[in-house]
Amino acid sequence: MKVLVINNHGGGYADYVEVPSGTTVRDMFQREVRSGKPDEFLIRVNRQPVASDQVLQDGDRVSFTPVKIEGAIRPDRLRPATDQHP
Repeated sequence: MKVLVINNHGGGYADYVEVPSGTTVRDMFQREVRSGKPDEFLIRVNRQPVASDQVLQDGDRVSFTPVKIEGAIRPDRLRPATDQHP
C-alpha cells in the first residue's frame, strides 16, 4: 500500500512510500526517522495525533514533527523585555 510520509526533522521531506499491509505508526517512525525517540515528536496520521500502535491504511498521510528544535530556547527561559525609555 502507499502512504504519504512528511518528515519535518532536519531539512524535512515529503514522499509517497510503499509499505506492507499491517504497518503501524511505530514501524513507520522507525523506518523513516531512524534517530530520536517517538516521544520527542508529534506524530499525526491524516492531521490527527495517533497512538503508535495504529495500523496505517492505504492513502494515509503520516507526519513526524519534532517537539524540540535543537538550539532553541525554551519560552520559560526567556528574560522579560525591559522598558528602555529614558
